[in-house]
Amino acid sequence: MSNVNRFLGGSPGSVLVKLIFLSLLVGAFMAFLDITPFGLIEGIYHWLRSLLGLSMDTVMEIGRWILYGAIIVVPLWVIARLFGRH
Repeated sequence: MSNVNRFLGGSPGSVLVKLIFLSLLVGAFMAFLDITPFGLIEGIYHWLRSLLGLSMDTVMEIGRWILYGAIIVVPLWVIARLFGRH
């Protein structure tokens, strides 16, 4: 088996026929669902942006919780360290 055949997974002609057939099936399925390649890429892009936006909102919310808690915890800790027994 040559390096090209090994890389392709078979002879170039048979691989080409398989790829054309699979492309036809996938293209027909996408047309049936009214999905375009650019629409698919755009949808993934918007989904990732919303996911990252949601993640940033979550990180900021957790940071706010830490800040709120620190306003109470840190002064109490300092007082406990100043007046506590060592």
